Amino acid sequence: MMNRLTSTALTGALVLAAGAAAAQEYTLGLSTSQPTSDPLTQAMLAAEERIEERTDGAVDVTVYPSSQLGEDNDVLEQIRNGAPLAVLVDAGRLAPFKSELGILSAPYLVDDYTQYEAITTSPVYEEWVDELAESSNLRLLNYNWFQGTRQAFTQKLIESPEDLQGVRMRTIDAPIWVATINAMGATAVPMAWTDVYSGLQLGSIDAAEAQLTGAEGINLQEVTTNVAFTNHIQLFTGLVVSEEWFQGLPEDIRNIVDEELDAAGVEATENTVAALDAVQGRMEEAGVSFNEVDLAPFREATLGVYEEVGLTDAREALQPYLPGGSE
Repeated sequence: MMNRLTSTALTGALVLAAGAAAAQEYTLGLSTSQPTSDPLTQAMLAAEERIEERTDGAVDVTVYPSSQLGEDNDVLEQIRNGAPLAVLVDAGRLAPFKSELGILSAPYLVDDYTQYEAITTSPVYEEWVDELAESSNLRLLNYNWFQGTRQAFTQKLIESPEDLQGVRMRTIDAPIWVATINAMGATAVPMAWTDVYSGLQLGSIDAAEAQLTGAEGINLQEVTTNVAFTNHIQLFTGLVVSEEWFQGLPEDIRNIVDEELDAAGVEATENTVAALDAVQGRMEEAGVSFNEVDLAPFREATLGVYEEVGLTDAREALQPYLPGGSE
């Protein structure tokens, strides 16, 4: 027969075991194509600590940099099926599920990254996000992770759209991106980010369009010689989770996850902007030349992209929230 001391010890052990089980009741993997050194990944790692601390360990967060869980579109599919993951993607990848969101990756939509906030706090955007969740089980938690402005990384000087004729340029595998690069004069080549360095090294592509921090993260300064400041897309991205998984969280935990991942986006943006000059300096030391271009011909060349990918109505809906829209 069990004595009182043994019984008390067993009860205590069961309580501790139950507490330990409850302490890691939920898991969340944060996936990004960027390496650990990138400001975005650093912000994710900071959010991992804050979420686990604020939930007393009830949410176990793991960051997966450098596409460790697979290419972004593959991770999106896992999320649609309910996987407890969040992936950092641009809205062009969400367009197949909610076409209007593709406009967030449209060329020359805004003049400066700070102008995105008016869009992503608008009722139009919020309606699109809710409709995305309802129709595809994808919840776009936020869209405030600025990765930088997209530029043309090439092997020759680029000053006009004519200079891009015949240039095979890597871009993101999404309709709005492919249409944009083709309109700019190059031949768009959709390719996984992890394959870009070898593609340039082996000659399967001639160029890539990318933001400075991301480019340095995979050492594009070693396989390209010139960067033209085409400024064609202000690359914002957002974290997408399973709507089913997100709504299944207790309200207090759901709020913590939402708040901390939103705060991480702000942090990532600030750190990205702060890093740009230093990144350019290091690339110049590595032998890469940078040049300004007249943006007008590039803007004009891409005007037809909105109609080509069916975003004319979406642009009209957002017009009050675009630069000069309320004037």
